[in-house]
Amino acid sequence: MTAEIYYHNSLNKDRLIHIVDADHGTCEALGVLFRLEGFQTHISNSVTQLLAQIDRRLPDVIIINMKVDSEDTLPTVVRIKSMRTGAPIFMLSDSDNVGGAVEAMKLGASDVIIKPIDTERLVRAVRDALRRDVHIGAVQTGFHRPVEVRGFNQLTPREREVLQLITNGQSNKEAGRELGISPRTVEVHRSRVMEKLGARNTADLVRIVLTS
Repeated sequence: MTAEIYYHNSLNKDRLIHIVDADHGTCEALGVLFRLEGFQTHISNSVTQLLAQIDRRLPDVIIINMKVDSEDTLPTVVRIKSMRTGAPIFMLSDSDNVGGAVEAMKLGASDVIIKPIDTERLVRAVRDALRRDVHIGAVQTGFHRPVEVRGFNQLTPREREVLQLITNGQSNKEAGRELGISPRTVEVHRSRVMEKLGARNTADLVRIVLTS
């Protein structure tokens, strides 16, 4: 995680960001980061703590790991969305979990950030979400979603097939089995797709597709 000092925005002083991660270092680092931005912060190390705090005060933004003490937090995202708080939810992932990222964004997460955290990107995303001040709803589509992405016309037919399967949550092995190619070949195609669409990692690729 980069240690950069960000511009203090006095307009953020009444905004509360709730950070949830079992890793104390991550919580403390993000807490300092957003306090330097002028936000109020609250830290929880469990889903139970998060829900108890929400009962006392609704946060303006929630940043939560996809797994907290081995507990899948996607059901928690669904529960919070059902409260209709309007708070954007950003999810952290300890690894490049494409299936989890797809599911999280379909359930309404604003973005999935893979560790090590790009703090500049996270702060910018939080600012943008608060500036829009709208709830980004879940993608209400079926399993197979037509892909309409800027740069899509630059992809070869095979790359388009790989993109469709990957953003539907299939692993390299599963996509390779369906296309009749090796997982390694799928990985090569995926790398080319990411380059052409300007994605930095798989979660970023999913975000580009699901928010287009």
